[in-house]
Formats: sequence, C-alpha cells, structure tokens
Amino acid sequence: MGIQRQLSSLACELRVIQAKNTEFIKTTGNLFVRYHLSAGGNKSIRLNTREISTKSDHIWNESISLECNGTDSFLQETVVFELRWRNTVPVFGRIGGSQLLGRAEIPWKEVLESPNMELDKWVTMVPRSTSGDALEGVKLPKLQIGIKVGVQAEVGMEKRRQRRAKKWDECGCEDGHGYDCSHSYYDIFALAAVLEAF
Repeated sequence: MGIQRQLSSLACELRVIQAKNTEFIKTTGNLFVRYHLSAGGNKSIRLNTREISTKSDHIWNESISLECNGTDSFLQETVVFELRWRNTVPVFGRIGGSQLLGRAEIPWKEVLESPNMELDKWVTMVPRSTSGDALEGVKLPKLQIGIKVGVQAEVGMEKRRQRRAKKWDECGCEDGHGYDCSHSYYDIFALAAVLEAF
C-alpha cells in the first residue's frame, strides 16, 4: 500500500436540486436522493435528502458543505447519487426500506477540471434492473445536481494577516527610532495587506 500525498484541504458543497422524468412512478410514496462520499480506507459516508411525495414537484433544493482531504486517490473517486423511492403505506405496522430507481456517478476529477471547480448539471439516473435492460419507451429519470470545490486557504491567510499586523505594530512608531509611521501610513499598509490577501 503506497503513501497518499496530501494535496490540500478542500471545501466541498453538494447540492441536490430537483428530479424530472419520474412519471413512471405510479404508486404513492416518497422520493429521496441518497449520496455516497468516500471517507478513505474503503469507508464511505451515506447521506439522504429529505423525503418528498411522489405527487409533488420533485424539488429538494438542498445542499451540504463538507471539508474534504484532497489526496492523490481523491482524484480517482466519485460522488454517487441514487434516486430512491419509499412506500409510505405501512405493512404489518412498519414502513419498509427504499427501492433504488436509478444511479449516477460524478468523478471528483470532472469537478476539479471544470471552470471554477464548479459543476451544475442534469445527470441521467441509470436504472438497476435484474435483466440489465432499460425500460422500453420510458424516459430515464434525471437529477439536477451541483458540486463546488474550493481550497481551504482562509485559515492560513488569517494567520499571515496576524503575523504581518504584529510586525507592523513593532515598527517603532511608539519608541521613536526614526520610522515615519504616522497613522495615515499605517492605514495604507493595512489596506495593502488586506488587498494582497485577496
């Protein structure tokens, strides 16, 4: 097993917006989206959106933000989205498990290579059938998702700002070593530091 190189700490935002082409669902129940994220070491995190009625407009508009470790293997991983249905009619007094209607995978590499490391698209949910055949004459369900990745640099920038401010405070303005550090110059230096940080 090789050593994984840490690339960076990444801020990841995942959005599940809406579904379409779900007319084939004729029974009552609830729809929800389950997504799986790799947590390293052959482990994954499983998250669900809220459940909405099959009779609704199929809009979730939900998002979640996570901090991800960008290792070499991260580029090979995917986010898995599953469109699922749950029967809401109790059987023997219990609500049963969910049924997979379709599945799609988005590689992290695709997100990282997209403009501004942001992806907003409709993905086709590939049904899982025992025969391996798609349903004839039925449009496959689609899910509108959004994924955005940003580099976690704010913490490092804040520490640099604090170090710079501390050094400027020690410039000798108060002890008279010949530095011209009037408040107007100090304000200009502070403004330049803020602009440099952005």
